[in-house]
Amino acid sequence: MKITLKDGSVKEYAQAMAIIDIAKDISEGLARVACVAEVNGEVVDLRTVVDADCELNILTAKDPAGLSALRHTASHVMAQAVQRLWPNAKLAIGPSIADGFYYDIDFAEPISAEDLPKIEAEMKKIIKEALPLERFELPREEAIAFMKEKDEPYKVELIEDLPEDSIISFYKQGDFVDLCAGPHVMSTKEVGKAFKLMNLAGAYWRGSEKNKMLTRIYATAFGKKEELDAYITMMEEAKKRDHRKIGKELGLFMMSEAGPGLPFFLPNGMVLKNTLLEYWREIHKKAGYVEISTPIMLNRQLWETSGHWYHYKDNMYTTKVDDEDFAIKPMNCPGGVLAYANEPRSYRDLPLRMGELGIVHRHEKSGQMHGLMRVRCFTQDDAHIFMTREQIRDEIKGVASLIDGVYKLFGFEYHVELSTRPEDSMGSDEDWEIATDALRGALDDLGLDYIVNEGDGAFYGPKIDFHLVDAIGRTWQCGTIQLDFQLPQRFEIEYIGADGEKHRPIMIHRVCFGSIERFIGILIEHFAGAFPTWLAPVQVKVLPISEKYEAYANSVKAALDEAGIRAEIDMRSEKIGYKIREAQMKKIPYMIVVGQQEEADGTVAVRSRFKGDEGACALADFISNIKAEIASRVNRPIEVKKEN
Repeated sequence: MKITLKDGSVKEYAQAMAIIDIAKDISEGLARVACVAEVNGEVVDLRTVVDADCELNILTAKDPAGLSALRHTASHVMAQAVQRLWPNAKLAIGPSIADGFYYDIDFAEPISAEDLPKIEAEMKKIIKEALPLERFELPREEAIAFMKEKDEPYKVELIEDLPEDSIISFYKQGDFVDLCAGPHVMSTKEVGKAFKLMNLAGAYWRGSEKNKMLTRIYATAFGKKEELDAYITMMEEAKKRDHRKIGKELGLFMMSEAGPGLPFFLPNGMVLKNTLLEYWREIHKKAGYVEISTPIMLNRQLWETSGHWYHYKDNMYTTKVDDEDFAIKPMNCPGGVLAYANEPRSYRDLPLRMGELGIVHRHEKSGQMHGLMRVRCFTQDDAHIFMTREQIRDEIKGVASLIDGVYKLFGFEYHVELSTRPEDSMGSDEDWEIATDALRGALDDLGLDYIVNEGDGAFYGPKIDFHLVDAIGRTWQCGTIQLDFQLPQRFEIEYIGADGEKHRPIMIHRVCFGSIERFIGILIEHFAGAFPTWLAPVQVKVLPISEKYEAYANSVKAALDEAGIRAEIDMRSEKIGYKIREAQMKKIPYMIVVGQQEEADGTVAVRSRFKGDEGACALADFISNIKAEIASRVNRPIEVKKEN
């Protein structure tokens, strides 16, 4: 048989071979670090036997699928350790996730964070035992009986939900067996290089509030200790930047039990939000967009036509009006289509770019909500572009360039993913092929590197997703471009072409910020609350040295107000050092100190977040400089003082 490797080279073998043995034949070093492999694109165990020609790619912890398998095995090791320490603990699910892995477990008695070191110590014993992972399969009924014998009710429920003719796979390590599809690394020994249990949380079984609350143990694992150390450092930095903590300290937003997942924006937060929206409107006007607003609630017939009633209903809030079913919109797009259809359209009107800052509601599960990052009500900076087929590439490139400019302004790097047709989709194969090729072609034209995310498109079309990288290296999915042949067909919208005949437009759905609320949360953590001056809710704090200079301080603030600069004044009878420290804690970009000398000279003493003491200058010069900084939307860097 011929084995074609990733680099194009070919290995020939006279008999069937386990992948681990092929890896050893290629290189003993490769075999030592190998986690799993891809055979003709399918990720499998290294213990898998290959008996025919194929394409083979050996994956290590440097590869996403390899790291995922390592972490998945670590979750099994953690579960085994838990059951050694708490034999009556019942196991639910234990997948690998983006930053590590977790296991949901039903403990007879609650455990606490103090128990995590004990679990880690037991895991180290299991790792030292170097238990090989062995895969075996059972028919569904035998698998159910097997898990009932082990008194694992959650596993039994999972198996019972599978089709009757299913073959169920298990992985065994020593005396521990877990229901699992795999793949896994070869033995528990390979998990030992770098892992750590992070924290505990509550999690409802199968994500439903109607089910029992389980204990979720979060953990992570890496291929190297240095990678784990870097991750822990990042997590410690993330705690300091937590947008919920900073949002409270800076008076930006609040959450209330009166509306779980429904954020309240406070005065400073509204300044921040409105400043972002002003910027959004400015760049969209320049890019040829018109702005619309569509109703927050529309009837069932509309959502049936759009397909959301059948594909998205579980995430929608519904009600009745005059005995008719209505839904609060989870998306703005159907309303945008109705706005397009409001009047006859010609090919001369296209492309028509319609922007909307629409408030949408989605039913997120209570356990998934997190500050501004995951909410039930948010403002989506939507736009819908209606165009001809010939205009697709140029419009996609225009949107990508707009998004690129937005992210660069805030100092974000990003990577791009192209997501293709999911299983739950609507539309013809031909339309999906044309749409996917158009997105791919636009990315190629722009010279953007991207990865293909198979099967993760929207139900109505493929999409391009933009993943931001923040100041401490975390990634966030924000911007998206979705190409849609389906909604124009379902709503039967048209335009009159140059030939005088009716034609169907193509539609782009796109966002730059995504959710304004989530983007604000990301910005809070990216800047640790120290926003660029143009974005800061309070740009200048006026600090009189004593009440004797209150009149001059008020005149300074009045001049700042007149210039459109967001300023506050601190009239408290506190020492000036205290006032300065408090303004610094509030992340205010500039402080103006005024006293006898400044009043006599008509100047201000300037302190900044960027440089510290900047000295005295004429008020007019300060105003001119800060206005230029705000207008340019520059993010002024912090100057590091050189030691003598």
